[in-house]
Amino acid sequence: MDEQFFVNSDKPVAGPPRDLVGYGEHPPRIEWPGGARVAVQIVVNYEEGSEKTFPMGDQTNDFLHEIPFAVEGQRDLAVESTYEYGSRAGIWRLFRIFDNAGIPVTFFAAAVALERNPAVAQKLARRGDESAAHGYRWSNHFEMTRDEEREAIRRAVESIKATTGTRPQGWYCREMSTNTRELVVEEGGFVYDSECYNDDLPYWTMVGTQPHIVVPYTLVVNDARFVLGTGYGSPEHFLEYAKAELNQLRNDGDDVNRMMSIGLHSRFSGRPSRSEALARFIEYAQGLGDVWFARRIDIATTFADQYPAEKALAETGARSR
Repeated sequence: MDEQFFVNSDKPVAGPPRDLVGYGEHPPRIEWPGGARVAVQIVVNYEEGSEKTFPMGDQTNDFLHEIPFAVEGQRDLAVESTYEYGSRAGIWRLFRIFDNAGIPVTFFAAAVALERNPAVAQKLARRGDESAAHGYRWSNHFEMTRDEEREAIRRAVESIKATTGTRPQGWYCREMSTNTRELVVEEGGFVYDSECYNDDLPYWTMVGTQPHIVVPYTLVVNDARFVLGTGYGSPEHFLEYAKAELNQLRNDGDDVNRMMSIGLHSRFSGRPSRSEALARFIEYAQGLGDVWFARRIDIATTFADQYPAEKALAETGARSR
């Protein structure tokens, strides 16, 4: 008889243990500014120019683009120019939308992408947007050794500090490894990471003996679904998803205020048709009167001020992650 059919708990493995319980029925009651019911957090994943390409010596083309077609063994100029759209045109359209709405956002910024287009780094700094680190390049961290990943984190911090004038306080890489969270905490300057998709509120966890904040992200209200299977068929689908997500969070059956994440990419949502739907969602949310558009660092610090680690860990009994 194969006993694997009857396993009922996790075995010791590398990386953070799974937490299937979380806050349970009674999440903490965090008060957002202005009495908001929902803290809406827009992320711009800024990666263009740091992705895998033949010109950068990777001997492969990246895959997350408009057409699911792969050219093997040589440059794919169609893919390269799709990424170029994001940094040449799309990002500026998104900036105009954010400027018009008067809202701050968080950039998950690949450091090399900002190095190669310093005007974007300067613009987000002038606006007061947050630049959270998205790796040095847009590289899979699970492909790295522990020492390579430690060096990638170090270089990302130094690069973003140089291009924006401020060191990143948040972290979210491309496909984390089982070492990522430990190395982020080891680095010592990060307030939070977003390497998970498992809640509608931030939470504390322990990394060794160090309390650490996790601010969950989303793959649901995320414009990558425009180009991936089982995704959005039109900008209206993005708008419908975003409005439905927000409406439910505002009236979720209890008196708990929550957060909502929105994931964007300048090469996707920077297109005119998709950005128009984004602008309509922002206008809709602002018209509700109980929505706070915030940066991730603002959500993390507001959460930490009201629900400090000592209280949270005593209540939840968080395990080392």
